[in-house]
Amino acid sequence: MTIASLLEPVTGQPGPARLTHAADWLQGRTLYGGASALVAYTMAVRAFPGLPPLRAGQVAFVAPVGEEIELKAEIVRQGRNVTQLRSEILCEGRVALSAYWLFGEGREANAVHPSGMPEDWPGPPEDCAEVTHQFAPAFVAKNFALRHGQPKGTDRGATVTRWARLIEDHTLDPVSKLVLMGDVMPPGAMRAMQRQGPISSINWSFNVLDPESRSRDGWYLAENASQHADAGYSSERLRLWDADGRQVLDGMQCVAVFG
Repeated sequence: MTIASLLEPVTGQPGPARLTHAADWLQGRTLYGGASALVAYTMAVRAFPGLPPLRAGQVAFVAPVGEEIELKAEIVRQGRNVTQLRSEILCEGRVALSAYWLFGEGREANAVHPSGMPEDWPGPPEDCAEVTHQFAPAFVAKNFALRHGQPKGTDRGATVTRWARLIEDHTLDPVSKLVLMGDVMPPGAMRAMQRQGPISSINWSFNVLDPESRSRDGWYLAENASQHADAGYSSERLRLWDADGRQVLDGMQCVAVFG
């Protein structure tokens, strides 16, 4: 099942839609967060074509997203350089995902401060060993190739870092690809859990640092790091770097930690 097949029912017109090819992207009883966020993003850009590049997104994962959905999108404010939109996915008449998108034209830079490479750069993806999918959710095994991003035998703390790329030869634009891949790693809190139990993303806020990113061979280094975990929740920082070590996405997420 291709990404295009998943997104084909998203025409930009408000109303019901059926994601007939959602099965390969299910994480438990809901669509994987990156895929559901991409559905909402695609609704926004197809409803209002000609937007400037995406600069930021705020996504609330409210309830499970299934095959039968309803889509909405509206412009909140449109200025000379910046357009802000809201799109929603509804299931059974109730909001299942609510997203706020910020699109902005580029301007002459008055501040230049490039982001740094990861503190523990693992080397390029082709030099890192493949990751088996023994414990990964089914949608990961079907859709992503993974390579290690942290040396074995070192203290990895509450951080998960791996190289990831889509298996299929897709036609996604650069931003859509970042939205799809930005949430692919499990939360870093997984490494701090005292016993196994479910983990669920509640929200995801991110900034797009390079809306034209086309990383070599499609590889991105994805990192999820728990900044603080207690009382059943974890505050996570999510980042993506391209194959040359340039950061392209910077985000945060609240995760529910059960068990």
